[in-house]
Amino acid sequence: MSTQLELAREGHITDAMKCVAQIEGIDAQVICDELAAGRLVIPANKIHLAGNLVPAAVGRAVSVKINANIGCSSVRSSLDGEIEKMKVALDAGADAMMDLSTGGDLDDIRKKLIGLCPVMFGTVPVYEVIVGRSVEEIDYTTILQIVEKQAKQGVDFFTIHAGLLREHLDLLSSRVCGIVSRGGALMAKWMAHHNKQNPMYELFDDLCDIMREYDVCFSLGDGLRPGCIADATDAAQIAELRTLGELTQRAQEKGCQVMVEGPGHVPYNQIKENMEIQQEICNGAPFYVLGPLVTDIAPGYDHITSAIGGTAAAFYGASFLCYVTPREHLGLPNADDVRQGVIASKIAAHAADVARGFGNAAERDRRLSEARANLDWEKHLDEAIDSKTARAMYEEACRQSTMPGHGGEDYCTMCGREWCSVRINKELKNSVGSKQ
Repeated sequence: MSTQLELAREGHITDAMKCVAQIEGIDAQVICDELAAGRLVIPANKIHLAGNLVPAAVGRAVSVKINANIGCSSVRSSLDGEIEKMKVALDAGADAMMDLSTGGDLDDIRKKLIGLCPVMFGTVPVYEVIVGRSVEEIDYTTILQIVEKQAKQGVDFFTIHAGLLREHLDLLSSRVCGIVSRGGALMAKWMAHHNKQNPMYELFDDLCDIMREYDVCFSLGDGLRPGCIADATDAAQIAELRTLGELTQRAQEKGCQVMVEGPGHVPYNQIKENMEIQQEICNGAPFYVLGPLVTDIAPGYDHITSAIGGTAAAFYGASFLCYVTPREHLGLPNADDVRQGVIASKIAAHAADVARGFGNAAERDRRLSEARANLDWEKHLDEAIDSKTARAMYEEACRQSTMPGHGGEDYCTMCGREWCSVRINKELKNSVGSKQ
């Protein structure tokens, strides 16, 4: 069977393309054309697609998507806990989930998570490759076996760290944080030990064959992404990106869908340049960025530093934002951290969609603003991106004041009735209207 990319190149509009077009409010032919050009992907493993997956697209022609990472740790966490996190993330609006499990029964974890996940689902296969063996023991056969096994389970996209080459390691000497990618560090250690080229790069054609069979989308990993703003846009990052551009073309020629992963930690003034470089080198393939975080000094608040960078990145060219939780750099996130991370990324994605004039993104803002101007508390709260939190804050404020808090008030606790500018504005509007 052909992949979505191959079918698009043949001019066939698939059910998945029609579904995406309806969700996005875009003509299905646009989805087909963008997919055929490699500027859009629909990560939809044929097995997951035949099950509970609702297909979604990633690319500049559609709304900006966000991903939430979950996964059992070898140190702490449980499958039940990760299922709870996934449900929280989906409830908060995550468009994709990635299972980054490194502990427990990985096959069972993956099977159960995919079975409960209606959105695109990704993994990093090298994590399972390393479980139960040292980095030095990784061999080509094991890599291919695990990639195929995960594809058969229905994983929709794989992070494959094939762009970090042996010759790039010499470019790291001046870095402050070196390699912060787990997959990148594992590949670097393997290359240093064996004095050979990256096995993911050497096996790339074989990986393409497996991924084409199940229509698993490549998410070409940035093993040399900057882990601090001092390392941003350095020679190592750009060298790997050029290899990712080569691999993008090779995978697409094999009929595989491809998106490319990007930084990381990037100061605000370098975000536009980073997005433009990727678009040029990777010929417009969808760009999937972690944040980017615009400063390093906010542990505990990195969902905010990430959202600031995410809005700029999505405005200038990124299509897919990986969330960052408040506990980034500090520990494994809990369910509340996951929720905060998803909401922050959703705000960033929506703000970028508004700024780039995508579809009717700004209409939601207008609906909320009209409700606010009309002191329609119920509609105001319903339109909020996190109505659960907004409603809880509103009701708490009402309880602590003399307001009944049933949505019929014509003022709020911030100003009180006589000082409420919104209420006064309504009076003025009615007064002027009555005189005309």
